[in-house]
Amino acid sequence: MGGAVPRRGNAFSRWLGRLLLRLMGWRITGHFPDVPKAVVIGAPHSSNWDGLVAAGVVLALQVRIGLMAKDALFRWPFAGLLRWLGGIPIDRHSARGVVDQSVDRFREREKLFLGIAPEGTRTAAEQWRTGFYLIASRARVPVIVAVIDYGRRELRFADVLYPGEHYSEAEMGADMQRILSHYRGVVPRRPERLSLPLRTPENNADITRHK
Repeated sequence: MGGAVPRRGNAFSRWLGRLLLRLMGWRITGHFPDVPKAVVIGAPHSSNWDGLVAAGVVLALQVRIGLMAKDALFRWPFAGLLRWLGGIPIDRHSARGVVDQSVDRFREREKLFLGIAPEGTRTAAEQWRTGFYLIASRARVPVIVAVIDYGRRELRFADVLYPGEHYSEAEMGADMQRILSHYRGVVPRRPERLSLPLRTPENNADITRHK
């Protein structure tokens, strides 16, 4: 991994991450770009186990990925720990919405990877939230597409997109289709919770069969 990427950890944490992935039977595949700022999306998200897989990958790669959390959580005695873990406080009552505040964080920092689950829930989301795309476009940073595949037991870095600052609806639609294409045929831990944009006739039949 290149020197531009925001880093955190040491030889022990890297060893711990690799051990965790090995014990779970998982591996990391794909190309991780050498960029200082990015929005990192991960899907499908159907179980709390996804977080354990992601933790192993983050430790193994020694990469620092921030996660948005409501600012009320950033109080003593947890504030320091949350920031160390990569938490980024967001004021949900601010006149500046989540997208604006996220763009502000990118502008304030020399290096920042912001992790977002575009499904927004673990339970069969009907559609994906496009906030991650708006953040990347306005902050002028790439979107790194991460795929959590329980079928192959791998977390795959499948693509890197660079949304235009002044995109059209057609351009966003085309980019979203490109992103979604990387998740076709992916097996989540809980297939019945797969978000609707990722479902195919084949896995719909499989879900019905196991209900």
